Amino acid sequence: MQAGIRDAEFDDAGAISEIANALLSSTAIEWTDTPHTPEERSRWLAAQQAAGFPVLVATRGTSVVGWAGYGDFRDTARWPGYRFTAELTIHVRQAAWGGGVGAALMHALVERARQAGKHVLVAGVDGGNERSLRFHARMGFREVARMPQVGAKLGRWLDLVLLQRILDDRPVPPA
Repeated sequence: MQAGIRDAEFDDAGAISEIANALLSSTAIEWTDTPHTPEERSRWLAAQQAAGFPVLVATRGTSVVGWAGYGDFRDTARWPGYRFTAELTIHVRQAAWGGGVGAALMHALVERARQAGKHVLVAGVDGGNERSLRFHARMGFREVARMPQVGAKLGRWLDLVLLQRILDDRPVPPA
């Protein structure tokens, strides 16, 4: 069954938290040990909406099976030169891995970024997360940096891999 994609609603905060927390204690998919709460995710969702940044959910039937969004890459208020670049996050329920949910979310997120005038999407992925690195490569991202041992979790140093996808062929930024 194909996943439906829609804008996240506040009622989705519980499912978004659950998906983000599912592998938190056993993997370095996210570099935190603190579980997300529906209340924290509701505040985050409100902040995303206020800033004009999308948060999308993938659904199968009435269940949320994945979510994705983007926000500032660095601080565009302080450094407006980054305003055409955004950093994404994408999470899919493990039971839905390999079923096209991530691709559907990514295609929709890329389209939203293009509509918003973004030029580049950046993803920061744990260097040990080969599945995510392959996924991003299939989605048109290329590795542009590998930063050894910049993170720590689960008793080991973690490498950060930065990937990017250029979204358009504008030769110069808009005035």
